[in-house]
Amino acid sequence: MGRIEKGEKCNVSGCGGEALRSIATDKVKAAGLNVGGAEKRTFICKEHYKDFKKKTKKDKTLDKWRYG
Repeated sequence: MGRIEKGEKCNVSGCGGEALRSIATDKVKAAGLNVGGAEKRTFICKEHYKDFKKKTKKDKTLDKWRYG
């Protein structure tokens, strides 16, 4: 049983929603989300995951073109 299944909360500042995903903290900070803590993994809720995907879409597309 993982931490998300146990009821981990979103780590983005000002949010207390239920966590949906676990992403590397470096990637989340690079996307511009304000995250507290110095852990390796960041837990984010559905709304913040949607924001994360929108902000990293261009980078993913460029990487796909470069290495695809």
